[in-house]
Amino acid sequence: MRSLHRALLLLVGIQLASVAIAEEPGDERCFELRIYTAAEGKLDALHARFRDHTMKLFEKHGMTNIGYFTPLDESEQKLFYVLAYPNRESRKKSWSSFILDQDWLTVMRSSEQNGKLLTKIESTFLHPTDYSPQLKSPADNGPRVFELRTYTCTSGNLPRLHQRFRDHTINLFAKHGMTNLVYWTLDADQPAANDTLVYLLAHQSKSARDANFEAFRQDSTWITAKGASEKAAGGSLTTPDGVKSVLLKPTDYSPLK
Repeated sequence: MRSLHRALLLLVGIQLASVAIAEEPGDERCFELRIYTAAEGKLDALHARFRDHTMKLFEKHGMTNIGYFTPLDESEQKLFYVLAYPNRESRKKSWSSFILDQDWLTVMRSSEQNGKLLTKIESTFLHPTDYSPQLKSPADNGPRVFELRTYTCTSGNLPRLHQRFRDHTINLFAKHGMTNLVYWTLDADQPAANDTLVYLLAHQSKSARDANFEAFRQDSTWITAKGASEKAAGGSLTTPDGVKSVLLKPTDYSPLK
């Protein structure tokens, strides 16, 4: 009887564990990274339009504002921002209704009376990797520096890069004081989808970022993991100049800070 009782308790424990796991699904949302290049002298007007109008209209039409950033290099007149949607179809519907919204049309016309605010719009559709944390917009964490990193892999090596991040890199980043925010791959219809990893880190400051990366690169665990992955691949997992980094600061109206 005691053996049966223990077996029943074990079975219940397994079932409860399964329920707990089921309550924490991966992030299956569609994300969109948009990069706007402002016309000369128009960046402040672009910020004002987002701060006072655009973000609220995005929410009205079912989009989730995640984060708004500008480069630390202030010579770049750019705005980086991230939106989230349940899926690509809902994204299409949301934007279709947004661009026809009379409030938006009024705001756009008013803000562009003295010329267009933008010279270029870039858009990339992304989905989280299986090892990515769930990207949220927490309360203000104080001033932080964000880093958008894009890796272009050598042919066929994106799975190996994922494995290295999954098994080693993200834990080592955390060990050395970096905050893993989100890891993305490109949607299948995006250029270079089979070769690209995009991710977002947070640092306490630029100087902390530089010191933490230096410590990370010298970590013996990282050196071993990097060497093993490149030996298996027969060379580097990324192309020459295949690692791009942009340091960003959040705008005053960004949910993610």
